Amino acid sequence: MVQRVGLIIPSSNRMVEEEMIRFYPKDVVVHVTRLRMTGPHKKPLDQLLGDIETAAAALVDAKCNVVTFHCTVTSMSDGPAGETRILNALKTARAPFFATTSTAVRAALDACDAKRIALITPYDAHKTEEEIEFLEDAGYQVVYTKGYDLKNSDAYCSTPASVWRDRVLEARRPDVDAYFLSCANIQAIGEIHGLEEALGAPVLTSNQVVIWDGLRQVGLTNGFDGPGALFRKQRRPTKDLI
Repeated sequence: MVQRVGLIIPSSNRMVEEEMIRFYPKDVVVHVTRLRMTGPHKKPLDQLLGDIETAAAALVDAKCNVVTFHCTVTSMSDGPAGETRILNALKTARAPFFATTSTAVRAALDACDAKRIALITPYDAHKTEEEIEFLEDAGYQVVYTKGYDLKNSDAYCSTPASVWRDRVLEARRPDVDAYFLSCANIQAIGEIHGLEEALGAPVLTSNQVVIWDGLRQVGLTNGFDGPGALFRKQRRPTKDLI
């Protein structure tokens, strides 16, 4: 039976289709919708929630089994309380299963029993600090952080995966439970296997955890050989978390 996954992403994102869709199982159809919400279109979460609900309802119209609001920065920027408000907007739209990037990250970290995290981002200091605060408020310890202050989406998209591989390797520490490479608008999934072999710890990316989380929620991770050790993990559906 075909399962449908719905993703709500910023209109500036040019990597989700290229980076993610090829890693889904053949019997999963991915539907993507965009919101103008970054750069000159950035707005406070209060003003964005209605747009999120409308976009989620449209994906429910397309019979999506799970709908994810997929923007790492926005899902973390207002802390766990902001994350809950986004989840409630998805729930109001009557998505059967639902998540944000941040809930997928938390589910993945918990599935990997990871409490001590190395965080690597393309963001400036302010956005990176917001992610640190979110993760620490959620109960994790960020023991290494590096934000690379890339200037815009063009810089995010044009940075080769090999550069992110090298930057994760530079973060190697003996006290890290998992390495998290944040951002839905960069390419890195293809580097996960080699990084995990080199580092001896799970390596998570925003796009990878959203694939895993969506498949997990509809019961399709068992027996699916996805990218990284994460795909051998399980966790309960998001609707049980709020």
